[in-house]
Amino acid sequence: MSGKVLLDTNIIISLFAEEKSVLDSLNKAEGVFVPSIVIGELNFGARKSTRVQENLERINIFVASNVILSCDAVTAFYYGRVKEELRQKGKPIPENDIWVAAIALQHDLTLITRDEHFKEVAELTIESW
Repeated sequence: MSGKVLLDTNIIISLFAEEKSVLDSLNKAEGVFVPSIVIGELNFGARKSTRVQENLERINIFVASNVILSCDAVTAFYYGRVKEELRQKGKPIPENDIWVAAIALQHDLTLITRDEHFKEVAELTIESW
């Protein structure tokens, strides 16, 4: 693994759980970015957990120490292209994940995820840690 990476929700959850493979891989990355969509998913998970305040604080600390990439008009064009390609293939994936893929494509980042459905997105480079 080399280069700049975009972290999916399941990887950040593994990071919070201090999984050695994720920590080791993260230390080898040239640049690490997080989609704003993933922060929303983490926030939702925290709010439905039994430790709401503790989990929200952990997310706030994480956000403060990482580069968060938001959606803009260019992201929206990538989103539209990806969603239409998936529709034509008959291989839909969750809406949030289309946005995550769009951000990865827009910024030419390798998406780090454990979700297999991202393999359906053309031209998206993915790795699983």
